[in-house]
Amino acid sequence: MNKIKYINGKLIVPNQPTIPFIEGDGIGKDISVPSQKVIDAAVEKAYGGSKKIIWKEVLAGEKAFLKTGTYLPDETIEAFKEYLIGIKGPLQTPVGEGIRSLNVALRQTLDLFVCQRPVRWFKGVPSPIRYPSLVDMHIFRENTEDIYAGIEYMAGAENTKKFKDFLLNEMGVDKIRFPESSSFGVKPVSKDGSERLTRAAIKFAVEKQLPSVTIVHKGNIMKFTEGAFKNWGYDLAENEFAIDTFTWRQYEKIKVEKGQLDADKALEKAKKSGKVIIKDVITDAFLQESLLRPYDYSVIATLNLNGDYISDQLAAMVGGIGISPGANINYSTGYAIFEATHGTAPNIAGTGKANPGSLILSGVMMLEYLGWTKAAEHVYDALEHVFAKRRVTSDLHAQMEGATLLTTSEFADEIIKHMH
Repeated sequence: MNKIKYINGKLIVPNQPTIPFIEGDGIGKDISVPSQKVIDAAVEKAYGGSKKIIWKEVLAGEKAFLKTGTYLPDETIEAFKEYLIGIKGPLQTPVGEGIRSLNVALRQTLDLFVCQRPVRWFKGVPSPIRYPSLVDMHIFRENTEDIYAGIEYMAGAENTKKFKDFLLNEMGVDKIRFPESSSFGVKPVSKDGSERLTRAAIKFAVEKQLPSVTIVHKGNIMKFTEGAFKNWGYDLAENEFAIDTFTWRQYEKIKVEKGQLDADKALEKAKKSGKVIIKDVITDAFLQESLLRPYDYSVIATLNLNGDYISDQLAAMVGGIGISPGANINYSTGYAIFEATHGTAPNIAGTGKANPGSLILSGVMMLEYLGWTKAAEHVYDALEHVFAKRRVTSDLHAQMEGATLLTTSEFADEIIKHMH
């Protein structure tokens, strides 16, 4: 059997697992095959033929629509359920009209409640900050709630009038500036959703022996959604991870009851004993502080919209979204879809300019998730060599002096060449 199983919280991975993949729209076709070549080469290098991935294409996006008349066929969802783990290229979503995001649809259908984005710098990659080597973070973005739940009402529609009348007449809302011309969106943030996201982030930090988890929120304004997210996160840390964590809330309590000196001593004691420090920061402050003091942050736990902004800013700090990987994971069922985090870039599709780095590194995340860490290390090591030699695709070539320009497939081949 080539199917991965998830039993008692653990993945059972055969030596030749079947992995469904979505090619993707736009440059998806350009980066899919080269990325698979790199992953296959790393597995072969690490395990000498004893392990191998069996790739199985499933359809979504434009390719699916042309062949089946639907953008996300039921067969694709069933394949991800059957084989548990998959990977995908970028999918196009119209702005302002038409279908909702296929990425969001996949996340919600499979309840992939964590969007996990590691952010690290590879030596030689151009960066807008002075010390990119200090950036080493892991984003845990809640994936199923917040405004991405898709509960929206368009101005002028009949159901919008009903919603508006309910707010004005039943709920006594008096803060809608222009009620007759307003569209509305609903922002659900649940205790259950907040807890499972924060639990995954803290557990990751504990297992990896990382120094901190920062809850990033806008609770100073949205007190009952984002503020609640922060408070539920602190509650979870203090109740479920009391042995492994020390929270800023506990620090503040000690400071009030016993004074600053005792609070500082408690914090230092917690750090020396290896406890994970749980802290929080307002989103706009984090966007500034992560640029000025990236070394203060390790694991980030945040809501859906904040996580979208944060992911792209941190990616820019280490070379851009073209080499930033991502994964959508349900840590309860084992379901996981790894993905290129960038867009479809139709203007360069078929030109050989696309950077396959994001999809390759997402494949590396997949290898790590499977437990095939030796293969993952081969790719990391090879990328370090390739970037150090300044042999890159078009996006990075434009930022590097003295760099050698490679096509999409040549870049993949260069990585394989440097697997030692």
